Amino acid sequence: MEGPEAAVRAHVDAWSPTSYTAGCYAVVRQTAAYRSDLHVLVEAPDGTMASSTIMWFDEANKAVEFEPVGTHPDYRRLGLARAMMLHGMHLARAAGATHATVVCEGGAAHAGTQRLYSGLGFRELSRDVPLIKAAA
Repeated sequence: MEGPEAAVRAHVDAWSPTSYTAGCYAVVRQTAAYRSDLHVLVEAPDGTMASSTIMWFDEANKAVEFEPVGTHPDYRRLGLARAMMLHGMHLARAAGATHATVVCEGGAAHAGTQRLYSGLGFRELSRDVPLIKAAA
């Protein structure tokens, strides 16, 4: 599978349920910062879109952000996201990036993702503190 259909399928399979559509992806592609050469899709031998990421390159700061990073549930814990991100870091370096960032949710539910990123050399930079106010 290739093109927009593959990118949408990869996203939907990694984050189901989601409202992501071909129209959503068309908007992403129209974003000034989107570069198709920094959008990596991994297709499994059976044709399943197994893993994907978009790297957003900030030329002024020579930084790339991996967002989103996702893997189809049937292909998790096989090293695909790691291999994809390593490949992505090589692409980013070739594009001129000198550092990379990725956002990871905290908590025990995301421990595997945290291990993936730390195993690739990412270190914690900051933590978001969600705030909530009850309706009066």
